[in-house]
Amino acid sequence: MSSQADTRGRRTSRNTRRLAFGAMFTALALIFSYVEFLIPLPVPVPGIKLGLANLVIIIAIYRMGFKYAFTINCVRIVASGLLFSGVFGMLYSFAGGILSLLVMYGLYRTKLFSMVGVSMAGGVIHNLGQLITACLMVSSIRLMSYFAVLLFSGLISGILIGILAYHIEKRLPSDIR
Repeated sequence: MSSQADTRGRRTSRNTRRLAFGAMFTALALIFSYVEFLIPLPVPVPGIKLGLANLVIIIAIYRMGFKYAFTINCVRIVASGLLFSGVFGMLYSFAGGILSLLVMYGLYRTKLFSMVGVSMAGGVIHNLGQLITACLMVSSIRLMSYFAVLLFSGLISGILIGILAYHIEKRLPSDIR
């Protein structure tokens, strides 16, 4: 009986710890979204952002798994949409965020790509998801001509976020998993 209660206590402690880290990651992703909302990039091109919140999502994929990363991403998108960008911003964020999360997790699972490679794909796919949503909303495929610009910006931001995520993830305590 004692060992069974001890095992249950350790599992509860581990779950509580993961929940606390998940909440901290969600808060951090929301803070990064707010910082991006406040400080626009010096590039006056619509739709281009650094994607700071993706830093948290990539680390969550590597450290906590898909379910936690998905939950963190969804809560962040809804909260930042309600606070900063409105319903349409939330719609674009969901399209890009969920699509990029699925692709990043799939690439992570293959073990063929580094964290930087996974992040690059996430940046490009996030932009593609948002562009497809825009095409559907205005019923015009012509917006896809803008993909070349978004492809380049997604690659650059993906590289930067991936490098940052790699260095941060190495320094996190190993018992987050």
